[in-house]
Amino acid sequence: MPLHEDPERLASYADVLAGELPGDWTSTYHPSDDKDDLAELADRVWDLDLVAAALAEQPLRQAAVLSRPDGARFAVLERPGEHEGFLLAALAPHDLPGEAYRGVREPNGITLADDPFLGAEQAAGDLIARYEGALAQVRLNAAADIQPSLPEQVVMTWQADGSLAAAPVGPVARNVLVTHGFVADAQSGIHRLSGDDTTVQARAVRATGLQLNTLGIALALQHPSGRIAPATAPASTSPAPTAPRVSAARAR
Repeated sequence: MPLHEDPERLASYADVLAGELPGDWTSTYHPSDDKDDLAELADRVWDLDLVAAALAEQPLRQAAVLSRPDGARFAVLERPGEHEGFLLAALAPHDLPGEAYRGVREPNGITLADDPFLGAEQAAGDLIARYEGALAQVRLNAAADIQPSLPEQVVMTWQADGSLAAAPVGPVARNVLVTHGFVADAQSGIHRLSGDDTTVQARAVRATGLQLNTLGIALALQHPSGRIAPATAPASTSPAPTAPRVSAARAR
């Protein structure tokens, strides 16, 4: 049975995972009816790699949020397709300015084993440590009002037809976009990536983000609130605030 047809599986997995992680964690399940909460979660995902690609391929249909008293939050998500296991993604906090994320490497999410006990070991030994390190740097930036300078920033915004539009950028980033399938509009300079094939689109977004990151160029990936699958008829909505994310973790 597909995971989205068996919501108790994800909820139960997250409950066990929360109990096995070091520290005091609680789990809150968000079913498909919690559309606003799911849209907010997708917008807070702090990721430019695995989870960003998964969200580009398939919007959130359900999720569980793991929370710690100090404000740390992670999302347990289903994997696209028929894959076993789950995805675990860090969630960027609400209370830090977007500029503080500049220059801080995203604590990209991981794939968790189908066994929540093994999944807890994976999370504790990898993502949680990277998340805490990234969050500490962002908080230092915010406290000192220091935003490391980057040569430029690429802002990608989901369009109503499922395509992505990238704001005008410098020549280096422009070449990266074109290399990965973005097509420039001669008049506006906006680069667009078709959403006709969401798998191809997801791979292109992931590859673009990784290459831009190696060049020291920030990437902001904006999800309009309530965005639904590119293959269906999306509602016309305004982009959500760009604060932290990519995933997520955006303006850096």
